[in-house]
Amino acid sequence: MLPSPAIRLLMRRFALLMGVYTLLRLGFYLFNRGTFRGIDPSSIFLAFTHGLRFDVAAILWLNLPLVVLSLLVPVSVRRGQRWLRGLFVLLNMPGFLLNVIDWEYFKFIGRRLSNEFTTVGDDIMRQSGQIVEHYWYLLLPLGGLVYLLWWLCPMPTPAEVAARAGRRPWLQRGVEVVLLAGLVVLGLRGGWQLKPLRSGAAFEQQPAVLGHLVLNSTFTVLKSVDQAKVERENYFSTEASLRAALGSVPLPKRPTPAAPVNVVVLLLESFASEYTGVENGGLGGYTPFFDSLATAPDALLMREHYANGRRSIEALPAVLSGLPSLMDEPFITSSFQTAELHGLGEILGRRGYTTAIYHAGTNGTMGFDMFAGIAGIQRYYGLSEYPGAARSPDYDGHWGIFDEPYLQYFNRQLGSTKQPFFATLFTLSAHDPFTIPAQHTGKFPAGTLPIHPTIAYSDFALRRFFQVAQQAPWYRNTLFILTADHTSQTDRKNYKNPLGYHKTPLLLFRPGHRLPAANPHRITQQADIPALVLDALGLQTEQKYLLPFGSSVFDSTSQGRAIFRDGNSYYLVHADFVTELKDDNTVQLYPYQTHFIPTIPLANPDPALVRKYGNEVRAMVQFYVNGLLDNRLYK
Repeated sequence: MLPSPAIRLLMRRFALLMGVYTLLRLGFYLFNRGTFRGIDPSSIFLAFTHGLRFDVAAILWLNLPLVVLSLLVPVSVRRGQRWLRGLFVLLNMPGFLLNVIDWEYFKFIGRRLSNEFTTVGDDIMRQSGQIVEHYWYLLLPLGGLVYLLWWLCPMPTPAEVAARAGRRPWLQRGVEVVLLAGLVVLGLRGGWQLKPLRSGAAFEQQPAVLGHLVLNSTFTVLKSVDQAKVERENYFSTEASLRAALGSVPLPKRPTPAAPVNVVVLLLESFASEYTGVENGGLGGYTPFFDSLATAPDALLMREHYANGRRSIEALPAVLSGLPSLMDEPFITSSFQTAELHGLGEILGRRGYTTAIYHAGTNGTMGFDMFAGIAGIQRYYGLSEYPGAARSPDYDGHWGIFDEPYLQYFNRQLGSTKQPFFATLFTLSAHDPFTIPAQHTGKFPAGTLPIHPTIAYSDFALRRFFQVAQQAPWYRNTLFILTADHTSQTDRKNYKNPLGYHKTPLLLFRPGHRLPAANPHRITQQADIPALVLDALGLQTEQKYLLPFGSSVFDSTSQGRAIFRDGNSYYLVHADFVTELKDDNTVQLYPYQTHFIPTIPLANPDPALVRKYGNEVRAMVQFYVNGLLDNRLYK
């Protein structure tokens, strides 16, 4: 016997939703097709098919009220069905919005939306006006899909209304309700498997990048709203076996400089290696000043450098405390904010350094001011401290102060700062919506991406900074460290992979002084910066305050390493191979090439190497997770 009219009507409405979610996945694919370039059409089709499982779970979670009310409101009550039609649209609009947002947002963070609204929600609200202005075109497909849902929403047919008029046996109705409840529960948990469906299951298909296509943003956001407690890792049963696999490297012995040396860290917004000329054979570079500085006799460019994350909020913990980003949630907004963490501000402050962070953005943005305190930084300077603040003519109208005036302000501040000092500056102009001051419009190469002119502008601002700084008395007694917080927009095919998405420059510059010898092709990462600073300053006695993830770039006994999380995999970069630790605890090796990792892993890698590198990345993950859970990162 056919299901009741109410259940048939509900099934038709859910079928419509499944069709719309397929359209949303198609939109995601079209907006991000560069990510999936080179993957055969059959695999793409399979990803669409696998995605239906996630769609069912997401749709059911959003529409539970509709399921219940559909059983209570008779199909023959016209007003009640019109009310359900409105509820149907209202319940599903947020899901449509999340997925349409991700068509563009995915390009910046390399993964589906999760709990951004709880971590940087205030910043998003403040910038909502310019975000809508810049991405207005996304409102068109969003509006079209909402209208499509309203227009095509199934309503009771005359036959269903007539069938409802007849009485159905109570036993049959009871069986139908029980079966429906069972199917709903099965759909919510994503199948018969032991544990409910998780985002990691999307990455089972190869290449793993297809996992982003399999997922939908409704599912990933709903899964992260009430984020489950971080689970303890138990790869190693003893502390001794964990430490043996961890492979931490002590600071090399080096004499302390005769006089304390100032340290300036320039953390450049979205300043990816892809945009430089010096790292791309001189082709297509938007950074002529950076390129010239990188080839100066007093400079050292580390050519195999990688960011530990893909969001600005993940950069400061790595750069200032050597803590990479190995969780879904950034450390700054996580429940581990109160865990013991030592930063360069604290370490150098005890040595008599004046320490400060300068950020041209709104105070409180991404918790930078809060983390400055965690890292032991004595002073935080944000937009509120800049002369005129948001009323200043130097305000970009969106995020904060343009790079050129802010770097000159930084120059003036350093001139009045007691030496020795440790100062970190975080720029912001190379950030969406990629604006530059009106007086510089048209002066920089347009390039092929919206970010390119702003990168050129940031490079110009750097040139002006150094032109003025070299006249200051503190300049020749300063170690400059230039790097980026993360990568951003890309249009180079050989950068469209997990390594390329993390490839940023690291440039060390000590005017008038030779830096310690180092291999420019040593693998480096943001989390190495605390170690390299203490090494360069001869502060080996502070080794106990360094986390084991990083090491000094001047250490000649090691080839270095880098670790980051991409999707649901951990990647450990060595000079010979890249190791991928997948969500199911399997390990794959890829031959290392600068900023490029192939989609197919080695077919028959050396088992001993798989075990060695696999255990190394497992040890880093276990040390990180359990160290935060137990607040024992330094024990």
